[in-house]
Amino acid sequence: MNIKVCGIADPEFLRRTDELSIDFAGFIFYPRSQRFIGDRITADQINAVPGHMKRVGVFVNEKPEVILSQAKKYSLDMIQLHGDEDSMFAEQLAEKIKVIKAFRVDEGFNFSETKPYEKSCSFFLFDTKGKLYGGTGKKFNWDLLQKYTGHTPFLLSGGITPEDAGNIRKFSHPALAGVDLNSGFETAAGVKDIQKIKNFLKHIL
Repeated sequence: MNIKVCGIADPEFLRRTDELSIDFAGFIFYPRSQRFIGDRITADQINAVPGHMKRVGVFVNEKPEVILSQAKKYSLDMIQLHGDEDSMFAEQLAEKIKVIKAFRVDEGFNFSETKPYEKSCSFFLFDTKGKLYGGTGKKFNWDLLQKYTGHTPFLLSGGITPEDAGNIRKFSHPALAGVDLNSGFETAAGVKDIQKIKNFLKHIL
């Protein structure tokens, strides 16, 4: 079970990441997000993240040259496309860096929309659909994921809290690769509660 902690915008949390068994550290490069790293975290601080964690930059409808420039500056291992980027856009970037494509799921979501991205993406991420881009802090109906029959592994996202550990352990899907943790583990936007994450990991790993 891979663990991705996303929306990190707190240098103190970064200094303590070696205390956690997490696989992906996510940083948001979308200026309209409450968790936009802006000048809250420097490139040097991200570069200091322990080597066993993959650094993931989250972008929304950004130009490819900007994405690749930021990926170089912040030593990103992967980028996550969280907007309306088409499969050709993902393929273009995948020639330079590994790609995660996020899909916003509701009752009307057609999982066939993921098929064009299978060649280019290392992971998919299924999040709750909202009016705006980015997280809603709410869950979607996880049973909908049984309609996903693709082979690209996915991360489960959307309103996950410490209380969900038991339900996640019970949830079964052949392509489930891990979970994405964000607002449900915060004391403020971008500020994670490291003890909540530690407790969660004890129950899920």
